[in-house]
Amino acid sequence: MAADDTSQSTQTAPTSGEVGASYDEFGDLYGMILGDSAIHIGMWTPPGGPARASTLLDLANLAMDRQTDHYIDALGLGAQDHLLDIGCGTGGPAVRLARATGARVTGITVSQSQIPLCETRAREAGLRDRVAFVHGDAMDLSEEHADASYDAAWAIDSFPHMSDRLAALRHAWRVLRPGGQLLFTEFTRRGDPSPEHLAVYRAVWTSPPPQTPAALLERTAHAGFDLVRLEDHTHNVVVSGQLMEVLYRDHHDEILERYGAQTTAQMDAAMPLLREFVNDHLGYYVFLLRKPR
Repeated sequence: MAADDTSQSTQTAPTSGEVGASYDEFGDLYGMILGDSAIHIGMWTPPGGPARASTLLDLANLAMDRQTDHYIDALGLGAQDHLLDIGCGTGGPAVRLARATGARVTGITVSQSQIPLCETRAREAGLRDRVAFVHGDAMDLSEEHADASYDAAWAIDSFPHMSDRLAALRHAWRVLRPGGQLLFTEFTRRGDPSPEHLAVYRAVWTSPPPQTPAALLERTAHAGFDLVRLEDHTHNVVVSGQLMEVLYRDHHDEILERYGAQTTAQMDAAMPLLREFVNDHLGYYVFLLRKPR
């Protein structure tokens, strides 16, 4: 099975171990500069709405919760359903979906440090009987996730990390019941980013070069999915990129204390180039797919 095409750059795709290690080391940083409600891009405005937002941390959390609610509505699950949360982060979206719908959720993550955070969220919400979290790699799901065992799956900002999206899509197809839906978000390429842009994106986001929406759609078809809906949320990733830079400056003293002078200096140099890349070259799409009956 071929890995995703990275011919746009000489940068190698990160391994699952690198992705997990990155979240283990920099999970605290993401909470400081992206918001701590979850670890994904927020919905600053609904699809088709005016692109206005603030840069306050509480607004960042509100945006991420609004985004999660949009995905919950898109899947339309009920109490009888079971969702696979691919790349569950710190568990906020899984808990939010279980509380809103009554559904069961199983979350997987390649980050060892995220699992206890997820379990704490579920326990504090009184949902440990319906929400579980395990260490797992979506590109190579174990047999513990049986064929046709889930009614739906979502992957919020986790697919961009994967070196072989087709493998992840095929595993998701395998574990979904016929008629089951998969919702995932993807960072996409706009324009012609430079090697320097792609290098800083890989370093900061632990991700291979982003692809075009057309290339990603081709992979979903090869995996056997039908497209239900495709939404362009690029304005949300642009605002989130601006927010990250503002919150990075605001929390600079905390970041320096947490990560030390050398690592912080490297991040200081990377942030302006990252914002330029996000503003000029990064798109953001939401894919809703269905496994044929």
